[in-house]
Amino acid sequence: MVQCAREKGIEFCGECREYPCSEIKTFQEAMPHRIELWDALARIQEVGYDKWYMEMAEHYACKSCGTINSAYDFTCRKCGNEPSCDYVRLHRDEIIAQLGKLQGQIK
Repeated sequence: MVQCAREKGIEFCGECREYPCSEIKTFQEAMPHRIELWDALARIQEVGYDKWYMEMAEHYACKSCGTINSAYDFTCRKCGNEPSCDYVRLHRDEIIAQLGKLQGQIK
């Protein structure tokens, strides 16, 4: 996707006339940490990358200790708080469902 954006002279996919293309749709569906992809791209267009980045740091931070966690950390990797962050609080069931599908593909 990076090469595609470069060839089109844009910085990210949300700027493209073909957005969302089949490549980015396949990319979004593949992993649990991409559940908010469409919202993220729209938010970057709305407020710019720097503000969006700061919002995401808060979105993935533990409410108890401030540690940044991933979409796969159901409990905070530092203090054990559940959920680990707002992302997991909002998408826990979807994450579990997608991980189950991925495990079925790996076997």
